[in-house]
Formats: sequence, structure tokens, C-alpha cells
Amino acid sequence: MFRVVQEISFCYGHRLLNYTGKCQHLHGHNARALVTLEAESLDDRGMVIDFGDIKRSLQTWIDEQIDHRMLLCRDDPALPVLKDLGEPVFEMDSNPTAENIARLIFEEAERRGLPVVEVVLWETPRSSATYRRRP
Repeated sequence: MFRVVQEISFCYGHRLLNYTGKCQHLHGHNARALVTLEAESLDDRGMVIDFGDIKRSLQTWIDEQIDHRMLLCRDDPALPVLKDLGEPVFEMDSNPTAENIARLIFEEAERRGLPVVEVVLWETPRSSATYRRRP
């Protein structure tokens, strides 16, 4: 089994619903997503995938859709206000926790045909969440 990992950095804001603590308020993070891809064999170039292909595909999506945006649950009462103000927002079906953001990136990588097996989202330098499919 061959494995490659690409790190993608981005900034986002969010807040958590049904939560008591600092994260119930709008705030931001400098995040790092570690995207792990695997393959049983290498392609004709001797690669699982070219790192440039990951950048052109997944990093471009992250840059265009979630980087420097507020990631908010569709149920968040702040969402319509921010949209009316023309603020950049990304609507999520679920609470924008680190766990759900890791899953969001994983599922987008899958949609793009990448052989993703795991996404680790570092929300802070000391706190991360991981999403991977069960074998």
C-alpha cells in the first residue's frame, strides 16, 4: 500500500450552535488539513497522485469555497444577517465543528475522484479532529 499526505492551510470563521463556551460566539481559526491518499499500486509516473493534481483539485475548492469564509450551520440565525451584509459564508447542513469540517473536506475529495482515506483537521496547533471511512 502506498500513501501520500498533502497539507492544505486555510482560514475560516464559525460558531457552534447548542454549545456553551467561547465557541458559541463568532470567531476564526488558522486551520491545517492533512489529506491522506492511498493506492495499492502506483500510476505510470510512479505516483499515488501528483501533489499538483491535489492542489489543482482539492486545494482550489478549499480556496474558493471555505477559505476566509464564515462556516455556519443552515440553522444559524446569524446566517441571513451575514448574507444580507454580503459577507462570505459557507452553509453547512451540520454544526461546523472540526469533526464536521474534516468530513466536509473528505467528502469533497471523494467527489473529485481522489483516493482519500483520511482527513485530519488541525483547528489550532494543539487540537485536531479526524474523519475516515470505516474499512
